Amino acid sequence: MSTKLEYLTEEQVNQFRSDGYLRLPSFLEPDEVEALLTRTRQLLDNFSLEDHPLTRFTTGDDNHVGDDYFLTSGDKIRYFLEEDAVSDGKLNREKQKAVNKIGHGLHELDPVFRKVTLENEKIRAVVRDLQFHHDPVALQSMVICKQPHIGGEVPEHNDSTFLYTNPPSALGFWIPLEKCTPENGALSFLPGSHLTTKITKRFVRLPEGGTGFEELIPPEQAPQHPEGKYVLEACTPGDLVLIHGSVLHKSERNTSTHTRFAYTFHMIESPPYAEYDAKNWLQPTPKTPFPHILDAPNSTVVPVGA
Repeated sequence: MSTKLEYLTEEQVNQFRSDGYLRLPSFLEPDEVEALLTRTRQLLDNFSLEDHPLTRFTTGDDNHVGDDYFLTSGDKIRYFLEEDAVSDGKLNREKQKAVNKIGHGLHELDPVFRKVTLENEKIRAVVRDLQFHHDPVALQSMVICKQPHIGGEVPEHNDSTFLYTNPPSALGFWIPLEKCTPENGALSFLPGSHLTTKITKRFVRLPEGGTGFEELIPPEQAPQHPEGKYVLEACTPGDLVLIHGSVLHKSERNTSTHTRFAYTFHMIESPPYAEYDAKNWLQPTPKTPFPHILDAPNSTVVPVGA
């Protein structure tokens, strides 16, 4: 590698390119993690149910969230509930224990989250070192709460299905704010799956309203599911996990008595290097275009993935 690295080692860059994900231990300082965790708890305490539509976040292909509260959340801070937290049209537990995630404009609107996302020189250094994007923009952010006992399973998926560009370019930044264990739903990855897994469908706004999936490759033409075994990545608060948009990953239900708070945000390539079209569920607005990460684009990009 001829480019001088700023934060990552050459071994780490190569590991990301071969595995499709990379865990960077202790990326954030303890005081940064505590600030994010404290702010998350404040947001949950201040969450009002008065005008909330009780939108629940679901992950199955047949019942994915798609109401206006969800579709217009890109430039707002909104609260999405666990499926098992609502019974007969009302919460069945205290609100702080009912929220699945808070999103999707934290990185823009909240100073604490903005500081670690858009105003973080280490993030910019990682982006330059990876050479994954020419000129990336941040398009969404969220705190995933993974509540005790009801924090739902997230089945196998890849992020470019839900944040689609042509060509695919999604890159996830996942930061645990609490310890992540097998019991509370730590992430698992299928290493190397990004090298053979094509994006066969994309999550879109439907013409008749709501959301659904648009087929990109007919099932009979799709590559076979990659072989291999999933690897569980137990994490400590402040780690950073980089997630290639095509790598397959999942998490199990939280069966513990502890939350599993994590802050995550995503970047995509910007035009003219990739197209992000109007079919995508998340749309920029004139007042809040997707913010650029780098002061100057990367001159070189190394393509990685199927």
